[in-house]
Amino acid sequence: MKTWKKITNINDIPLMGSRILQYKEEEIVLFKNRKEEIFVINNVCPHKQGKLSEGLVHGKNVTCPLHNWDINLETGEALGSDSGCTQVYESKIEEEMLYVLL
Repeated sequence: MKTWKKITNINDIPLMGSRILQYKEEEIVLFKNRKEEIFVINNVCPHKQGKLSEGLVHGKNVTCPLHNWDINLETGEALGSDSGCTQVYESKIEEEMLYVLL
């Protein structure tokens, strides 16, 4: 059964950057964009399993560092003519603390 897990203070996630969370066998990445919106997705690109945490954040997307695939951070879907999806995790912020449903 999934429950809300307290992860980190949102100020500990770098602006326009990421922070990695290891949860059981999964590597999850926390992103913060220029508007300080937080996104939580699996750290694996659906194309060649590149580490999305090493990609560039732009708007609500991240570009995979391996083959420049753009992944939507809200849906996990590859954009443009690319196809594939990575898991997105439900999250919430309470009193500057990030919680993820795991």
